[in-house]
Amino acid sequence: MTDTVLDASAVLAWLYEEPGMDRVGEALDGALLSSVNAAEAVTKLIRNGIDPSGATQRVRDLPCLIVSVDEELGLRAGELFPVTRHKGLSLGDRVCLALAEREGLAVLTTDRAWADLDLGVEIVLIR
Repeated sequence: MTDTVLDASAVLAWLYEEPGMDRVGEALDGALLSSVNAAEAVTKLIRNGIDPSGATQRVRDLPCLIVSVDEELGLRAGELFPVTRHKGLSLGDRVCLALAEREGLAVLTTDRAWADLDLGVEIVLIR
């Protein structure tokens, strides 16, 4: 059973062996990753020169569970816009937070803008 939802930034820290990767490594096995955040990670890998199929495979090979965005999750992410707008959170960020909220789990991220959000979701900065 997992206790963590991963933001795309946490996945990328792991894949690129950046600071904070050790914290991601501790949580990775069985963690949850939304399909939107998986798409963000694949996009970043492609932007950094990895071919599309290779980028997709790298994300698929992670020992976490990729969770599809259903109606409930998508609509909740939309509802989070007014309370996160001042931080500039993307749709992917809000999907990540909505997933963590729904599952009652903490989120791992590198995004310091999330640190003082008051959403009832535990935010764990990995660096």
